[in-house]
Amino acid sequence: MTERKPHLDTVAVITLIGCCFLWGLNQVAAKAALPEVPALQQAAIRSAGGALLVWAWAAWRGIRLFERDGTLPGGLVAGTLFGVEFGCIFLGLQFTTASRMVVFIYLSPFVVALGMPFIARSERLSISQMAGLTAAFAGVAWAFAEGFTQPAERQWIGDALGVAAGVLWGATTLAIRGSRLTAAAAEKTLLYQLAVSGVLLGAAAFAVGTPWPSSLSALAWSSLVFQVVIIAFASYLLWFWLMRHYPATRLASFTLLTPVFGLLMGAVLLGEPITVRLTVALVAVALGIVLVNRRPALKS
Repeated sequence: MTERKPHLDTVAVITLIGCCFLWGLNQVAAKAALPEVPALQQAAIRSAGGALLVWAWAAWRGIRLFERDGTLPGGLVAGTLFGVEFGCIFLGLQFTTASRMVVFIYLSPFVVALGMPFIARSERLSISQMAGLTAAFAGVAWAFAEGFTQPAERQWIGDALGVAAGVLWGATTLAIRGSRLTAAAAEKTLLYQLAVSGVLLGAAAFAVGTPWPSSLSALAWSSLVFQVVIIAFASYLLWFWLMRHYPATRLASFTLLTPVFGLLMGAVLLGEPITVRLTVALVAVALGIVLVNRRPALKS
């Protein structure tokens, strides 16, 4: 078993912030490619391409991925949950905005916080930590509330799929921590998820019968490369490495930075104003992260 650190150190915090920054761009990139690459095809390409990169990376580093170590059941469960999650995300983006989708996806820390005590008692959150998690999510929801007042037709379908994706992401984290995958190499854990989801999403795309695009614009190609190389391969590999070495509940709390980063990048890249709501969200997320990751006072 790999020794798990009880708290997040500087390396973990910097890595998490970098991942959250990239994930803040992810829904925008996926939404941008949807007019040219249908939802299920896009999700399948992302998973399959990421799986090939993980396999090549592991082969180059001499990491053995196919030894019998009892991780297959957990890997199949995690991969299936992962595939259904991203199917919900990409299908949901057809009905709702990227900003709304990212809010609902980040219900996942609550699922992790509620489920982890059944897997590891040491990760049970105190009342103040739960309050911090609630404050962080409330701040994020407040920042996006301006877009909730005039829902588009059938937007509730996308919103519901976003909620489902958030629950599935949390369930995937719990499946990994509750199985032998918790001690497996990050590359193996990620390969299970990408390979299984790639097969499932590819089969779903074939069953739906939506034609594959014959040509793509530079924007669509850029979106796919970003999703495959930066998100599915690099950022997720870092995420699963973090999960192997640090508490899942504390890692999950940091992911609430992602939708706020999405708003910030909208302000920087698109000239959107930084509103009072965004400022409130930033303060709430900062407070929530501090409360969730605060070390308990030592008893004298």
